[in-house]
Amino acid sequence: MANREALRELQTRLASRLQAARTEGTSVSSWLAVESAGKFYLLPLGQSGEIFPWVPVQAVPYTQRWFLGVANLRGGLVGVVDLAGLLGSEVARTEQGLAEASLLAFNAALDVNAALLVDRLAGLRGTEAFVGSEPPAEDAPAFFGSAYLDSSGTRWQELNLQILSQHPAFLSISA
Repeated sequence: MANREALRELQTRLASRLQAARTEGTSVSSWLAVESAGKFYLLPLGQSGEIFPWVPVQAVPYTQRWFLGVANLRGGLVGVVDLAGLLGSEVARTEQGLAEASLLAFNAALDVNAALLVDRLAGLRGTEAFVGSEPPAEDAPAFFGSAYLDSSGTRWQELNLQILSQHPAFLSISA
C-alpha cells in the first residue's frame, strides 16, 4: 500500500513539474529516466505512457523469458516485458524486488498493448542534465539512441520506444 502511495506522489510531482514548466516557459524535460538491472535508460516522454505499480502477471507458456505474461492494467490486458531481460541482462526476480518495480505502459499513440518492467523510476531528464553525449555504436540495436553522461559519470542510454515496439526481437515472444 505504501508503494502505491509513493507512486501516486511521484506521478503528482511529475505532473506538477510539467505544468509548472509549461506555464513558466522553461524547457520541458524530454525523457523519463529509469533504472533496470543496474543500467540507466532514457525513455522519450512522448512515447511513454502511464506508470503503474507492480501487479501480478499471468504467465503465458512457450514465450521468451523476458516476456513475463499479461497483466490487467486499468481493465485492459497488457503484455509485460522485462526491459532488462529483453536487452540481454540475466536478472533473478524476487517477489520483494518486484514489489519495488514499476510497469511503464507504451503511449497509446504507439498502438502497442504492452508495458515495460523497470526496477526504479529516476524522474525526468532534459539535455541540460548531461555533460556529454555520444552517438549509438554501429552494432547497437536500431532502437538505441544516443548515450548521455551526467556530471557523476553515469551513462544513460536513450531508447526509442516506437522503434523498439516494431523491432523483430520485441515482436518475437514465442520461445
